[in-house]
Amino acid sequence: MTAKEIRQTYLDFFKSKQHHIVPSAPIVVKNDPTLMFTNAGMNQFKDLFLGEAAIKYPRVADTQRCLRVSGKHNDLEEVGIDTYHHTMFEMLGNWSFGDYFKKEAIAWSWELLTEVYKIPKDQLYVSIFEGDEKEGLPRDTEAFELWKQFVDEDRIILGNKKDNFWEMGDTGPCGPCSEIHVDCRPLAERLALSGKSLVNADHPQVIEIWNNVFMQFNRVKDGSLKPLPAQHVDTGMGFERLVRVLQGKTSNYDSDVFQPLIQFIAEKSGFEYSSSAEPGDKGWNEAVAMRVMADHIRAISFVIADGQLPSNNKAGYVIRRILRRAVRYAYTFLNLKEPFLNQLVPVLAEQFKGVFDELYLQKDFVQKVVLEEEVSFLRTLATGIQRFERYETSSEIDGNFAFELYDTFGFPIDLTELMAREKGLSVDMEGFNKALAEQKNRSRAATAIDTGDWVIVNQDNDTEFVGYDLTEIETEILKYRKVSAKGKEQYQIVLRQTPFYAESGGQVGDTGRLEDHSRQFWVEITDTKKENGVIVHYTDTLPIDLDGKFWAVIDEDKRELTEDNHSATHLLHAALKKVLGAHVNQKGSLVNSENLRFDFSHFAKISEDDLAEIEYIVNQRIRANIKLKEQRNVPYDEAINSGVTALFGEKYGDFVRVITFDDHFSKELCGGTHVKATGQIGYFKIVSESAVAAGVRRIEAITADKAEQFIVNQSKELHQLKNILKGAQNISAAVQALIDENTKLKKEVEKSILAKAGDMKQDIAAKAENINGINFIATQVDLPNAEAVKNLAFEVKALVPDLYLVLTTLIDDKPGITVMISENIISDNLNAAKIVRELGKEIQGGGGGQPFYATAGGKNAAGLAQVLEKAKSFIG
Repeated sequence: MTAKEIRQTYLDFFKSKQHHIVPSAPIVVKNDPTLMFTNAGMNQFKDLFLGEAAIKYPRVADTQRCLRVSGKHNDLEEVGIDTYHHTMFEMLGNWSFGDYFKKEAIAWSWELLTEVYKIPKDQLYVSIFEGDEKEGLPRDTEAFELWKQFVDEDRIILGNKKDNFWEMGDTGPCGPCSEIHVDCRPLAERLALSGKSLVNADHPQVIEIWNNVFMQFNRVKDGSLKPLPAQHVDTGMGFERLVRVLQGKTSNYDSDVFQPLIQFIAEKSGFEYSSSAEPGDKGWNEAVAMRVMADHIRAISFVIADGQLPSNNKAGYVIRRILRRAVRYAYTFLNLKEPFLNQLVPVLAEQFKGVFDELYLQKDFVQKVVLEEEVSFLRTLATGIQRFERYETSSEIDGNFAFELYDTFGFPIDLTELMAREKGLSVDMEGFNKALAEQKNRSRAATAIDTGDWVIVNQDNDTEFVGYDLTEIETEILKYRKVSAKGKEQYQIVLRQTPFYAESGGQVGDTGRLEDHSRQFWVEITDTKKENGVIVHYTDTLPIDLDGKFWAVIDEDKRELTEDNHSATHLLHAALKKVLGAHVNQKGSLVNSENLRFDFSHFAKISEDDLAEIEYIVNQRIRANIKLKEQRNVPYDEAINSGVTALFGEKYGDFVRVITFDDHFSKELCGGTHVKATGQIGYFKIVSESAVAAGVRRIEAITADKAEQFIVNQSKELHQLKNILKGAQNISAAVQALIDENTKLKKEVEKSILAKAGDMKQDIAAKAENINGINFIATQVDLPNAEAVKNLAFEVKALVPDLYLVLTTLIDDKPGITVMISENIISDNLNAAKIVRELGKEIQGGGGGQPFYATAGGKNAAGLAQVLEKAKSFIG
C-alpha cells in the first residue's frame, strides 16, 4: 500500500464505525497560550475534553499535522540521527467524547491493525497501566481483561505511570493508556530474543505504533485527581511509523513518505543515500544530512503555509532554527553551498496534493520565503566560520564561544566540534552545556505562567457572546481563577453572557467594566482573550461579592474605532487584490483602536502610483457608505462555493460567519466586529508600506479621527515649509534646488580637504625616521573626516617605502587612530590590526582592520599623546 492509501484506509475504517471525519487543524496554534504548535492530535479537541464547548459529534477521526522539537525523544539535535523520530509528523486519531470507551477502542484498534492492515499478530505487543500506589490508582484490569480476548497474557506488558498514564499538562484531563508496539526485527532475531523485553527500550525496530488514552480524571492545581463527569477516548497512531511497518521498511525514511524528497536530494547533491550506514561508516554523515533535510522541510513548509513566518522570537524562532539546522547539514556534509532547501518545496507540495492542499496552493510563496531565509543564513554561516577561523587558542574552544556560535550564528555544537577537530582542538562541552542551560532557564522564567484552578461560582459551562448586537448586558460570573506571570497577578473571569469580543483574527480584545447590580461599583476589564474556545476576561482585582448579577459593559469608543479599522482592513484586502492581482492573500493583521496593520503575500515593493490607487479605491468605498451584510451560521461549504475569501492557517467550523461589503467587492469569513456601514470609517490613509519577510509586504494605515489629524498635521507642515521657502509655489522644485546647491558646496569642501591633505603628505613623509630598515612616522593630523585621513595614509604609503605609519586625529571631539604598514614588512609584531587594538586602549576604545591598514576610535582624547609615544615600541 502507498502512504496515501494507508491514510485513506484509516479514515474509511473509522467512518464505517460512525466517526465524523474532520480536517487537520493548522499546525500553528491560536487562542491557546500554553502552545505555539499543535503537538498532539487531541489539541484541537482540548475544549471538548475540558467541558468548555458543546459536543457536536460524539465520534471523530482525522489525520493531524503535528510539530515537536522538545521533550522526551524529541530533541531537535537528534532528529535525523535515528530512523523514527521527526519534527513534523502526522497523527492518525479517533476520539470518543462521552460515547464509547475501552471495549470499542481496543477492539477496533486490533481489528484495523490485524484484519485490515494485516500486521502479523505475533509481531504485536500491548501494554496497560500497572497502577500507582502513591496516586492511589489501581491497575487497569478492565483493559487487561479486554486485551486477553485478542492476545496471550505474556504479550500484555504492565507499564508504569511514566509510560502508561497520559496527562495533558500539569493540570487538566488525564488517564491510563494502552499502547500497541510492533516488533519489526527479522524472524531469526525475534526467535532468539522475545520482543517483550525490548518494548519501551528505545530499540529502533521495536516501536510503539498506537496509543489508546482513556480519559477518566482531571488533574487539579493541588496535584490531586478528580473523576471526569464523562469518560473520553483519545487515540494516536504515528502515520510515518505505520507506513514504515506496512511497507516492510526498517526506517521511516525508507518509506514513500520520505523517499521522493531523499532521492531528489541525492540526485541534486551527487551523493548516494545509504539507509544502512552506521555512525563512522562511509556515507553516514551524508545519510543523516539527507534525513534532516527531508524531515525539516516538512515542518518548515507547513508552518509557513499556516501563516507563521521565520523570525527571531517565539514560534518564528523555532521554525528559523529548524530551517538553519537543515541548511547547515546541506552546507557541511552535502557540499550544497548555494540555496537548495527551497527546491524541495514543490516536491513536498505535490506529495500532499489532495491531502493538505493549503501547501500546494501556496507552494510558490512558501518556496520564496524559504529561499530568502537560506540566502540570509548562508551569509550568517560564512560570517560565523570566519569568526571561528579568527579564534585564537592552543588547545580548547571555550564553551561560551561555542555557545555564541550556536546562539548567534546558528552553529549546532556538532559543527563546532567538527571544525575544532580539523584544527586538532577540543570543545569545552561543560561550559557550552552550562551556557545552554542558563539560556533555557531564562527563557522558561520569561514565559512561566502560574495558573490556579478554576473556582466555580455558578455551575454552568455554557457561555454566550452577544457582542455583535449589544455593548452591555446583565450577566453572572460562572468561574474565575488567579494567574501569575512576570511578577504580576491577575484574575481571569468567565461570564454567562458577555458583549466583550475576545482577541482573535487580528482584532484586539475589548476592554471595559464589570459593574455590580447597583452600577455604583465596578472592576476594570483590561483585556479579553479566548482560551480553548472560552471567553476569558482579565482584571487586576475581583468584585467584592462574586454572587448575584453584574453588568458587563464594553468601552464603546474603543470598540467603534477598532471596528473602523477592522472594516477598513477588509476594504484594503479587496483593493489590494484589485490593483496587484488575485495572488494577494492575507498573512497576518493587527486591528485596534489606534491603527491597522495588514500583512499580505506580494513579491515586490508597491509603487507610489499603486499605493495611491489602493488608497483611492478604499476611500471610494467608504464614501459609498456600503451597508454591512452579515450572515451568521452559514454552512462552510456553501460559503466557500459563494466565492468568499478564506484565510490559510485558520481553523473554521462547520458553520461560519460571512462579512460582506458589496457582493462584488469584499466578502470574507470573519468573526470580528464591524461598522454597520462603511461611511462610519470616515477616511482611510496609508502611512507606510514595507517588507516583513520574503514575499510578504506590510501596509500600516489609520482611519477616522486619526486619519483626519494626520492630514491636518501634514497640512501644517506643508504651510511651515512654504514659509521657510518664502512662499515658493513649486515646493518640490525649491527643495530640489537647495539639495543641488548643498551637493555642489559639499564637493567644493571635499576638493578643499583633498588639497589640504595633498599639501600635508610631503610634510608627513619628511618626518620618516629609519629604525632597523623601517621608515617610522607617528604624528597628529588635523583633518575634518575619516575619509580624508584614510586618503592621506594611502598617499603617504605611496611616497614612503617600508612604511610603518601611525596617525592620530580629533574629529568632532572624538579621538581616532589610523595605522598603515607596507605589505612587505608585515610580521607578527608589525600587524596593523593587532597594533591598533593595543593603541586603542590608550583612548578607551577599540578597533580593527587588516594587517596593512586598521583604525580605532575611543572617548579619551587625553590619551592621544601616549598613543604616539607607544607606537614606536612595536618595532622589534
